[in-house]
Amino acid sequence: MAGEGSAKASDRDRTPAARAHTGQPRRDTRGIVQAPSLMARVHFRRRPAAEPLRRWVEHYWLIDWDLEEPYVSQVVPHPCVNLVFERRGPAQVAVASGLVAGVATDLFTTKLADSGRVCGVQFRPGGFRPFLSPPRPLTALRGRQLTLREAFGDGGAPARVLGPDAEDRRVAALDAFLLSLSPRTDPAAEQAMALADRIREDRSVLRVERLAADEGVSVRTLQRLFATYVGVSPKWAILRYRVHEAMERATAQPGTDWARLAGELGYSDQAHLVRDFTAAVGVTPTAYARAVETPPRPASAAEA
Repeated sequence: MAGEGSAKASDRDRTPAARAHTGQPRRDTRGIVQAPSLMARVHFRRRPAAEPLRRWVEHYWLIDWDLEEPYVSQVVPHPCVNLVFERRGPAQVAVASGLVAGVATDLFTTKLADSGRVCGVQFRPGGFRPFLSPPRPLTALRGRQLTLREAFGDGGAPARVLGPDAEDRRVAALDAFLLSLSPRTDPAAEQAMALADRIREDRSVLRVERLAADEGVSVRTLQRLFATYVGVSPKWAILRYRVHEAMERATAQPGTDWARLAGELGYSDQAHLVRDFTAAVGVTPTAYARAVETPPRPASAAEA
């Protein structure tokens, strides 16, 4: 989508909590592999959740496509749970489905073909557990997918969410479904979300020990909090957001100086950045940057 490029400075400077207050979803493409290529093929947009939900929900993400040729989309996952409603194929014949995707630690790959629609909810890191019934540690969901009935006891939402042609009605259906779950206020979830926000926004947070000391808790306590509410360790989150930043730089700034970026992200040398980037994305930073610089195929009229 043409409007979903790199963030403006004002968008980048807002913390997730501040964006939730203003109702403005983030506008970067962090985590999407070869984002310009994907955006040239699908209609992608983000929408804010209803105000009472914004303390827990990062944003809604909506994708529609009508492709002449299949396209393989990849994402380096955030430390977030996603609620996904999807229909792959024409509305008249395709079956709508829904699932809860726990934090995935491996590269996520999916093949888009023909036509389809996805309406997704990205929760803030630490923001999903108040919706889960019964509550359980988020490590139990890591790398797993749950049916709606397994997660909430309600399996009838996909048609209600995906059916309306009007986008505003689909967003309203997402709001209605989440509000029907009666999420519970949980001070520990608020603490986990605030700490995850800091890891994402504060580039000086490079070590778990520093984060624990600033919060006035032990490293072990911090690790238990993240295991219960985020689903991954704080160290994993720190490394993942570094890789996301490197991907975003490669997309927005051709000719990125990788040695300099490694220093800015707190790496002792470029080799360590290359190792983490390659493990997460599947290619080296220089190979990724070369692929980004290749102009994507223009979208057809049906995709615009």
